[in-house]
Amino acid sequence: MKLIFLGPPGAGKGTQAERISKLYGIAHISTGDMLRSQMREGTPLGAEAKGYIERGELVPDALIIAMVAERIKEADCENGFLFDGFPRTVAQAEALNDISDIDMVIDIAVPAERILERIGGRRMCSGCGAGYHTSTYHKDTCEKCGSPLYIRDDDKPETVKNRIAVYERQTKPLIEYYTNRGNLSRVNGDDAPDNVYADVVAATERLK
Repeated sequence: MKLIFLGPPGAGKGTQAERISKLYGIAHISTGDMLRSQMREGTPLGAEAKGYIERGELVPDALIIAMVAERIKEADCENGFLFDGFPRTVAQAEALNDISDIDMVIDIAVPAERILERIGGRRMCSGCGAGYHTSTYHKDTCEKCGSPLYIRDDDKPETVKNRIAVYERQTKPLIEYYTNRGNLSRVNGDDAPDNVYADVVAATERLK
C-alpha cells in the first residue's frame, strides 16, 4: 500500500501517519523529519534547507526529490510506504509519478484558524526534545528532564501564518491534481484524533 497524506501544517498528519503505518506495516516517511535530521547533523543539505524552513518557505524540489527516491528503495518500504509532508507541489507530484505509483491520497482538511490555535501552543524541550502543548501542559520546564521549554522558529505566529499562506498558494493545487487522477479521499481533520483515524481507516480499507 502506497499512500500520501495531504493537509496544512498542524493538521495532524504525523499523528495519523504513525497509526496507519503501524496498522498496515508500511514505512512512515516524513520529509520534515528527514530534513530536521539533516539540519541537526549539519550536512550541506541541512544547512541549505534550514534557511527556507525558518522563514516558513518550502524547501526547493531539487533538494528533496533525490532524497525521496533513495528512501523508498530501503528495506522497510517493501510492503509500501506513507508520505507525510511530500509531495507539496504539483511539480513534486509529477516527479514522484516517475519514481512510484500511489494508491491513495488522503487530504486531512482543517480550517486555518484552528491551525493557528494548534501550532501556536506547541512547546519543545531544549534538553531532551520532548513536545508539549499549552492546552494540556502549563509549565515552562520539561517534566521529563527539567530543561526550559521553547517555541520552535517555525511554530511562531508570524511564521505559522506564512506557512499557511505558502500551503494555500503552492500545495492546495495538489488536491485538484489528485482529484483529476481519481485517487483523492478527503477527511475532516477538525475532530478528535480517534475519529479522524477511523475515517482514514475507512478510506484506506477501500483499497483492499
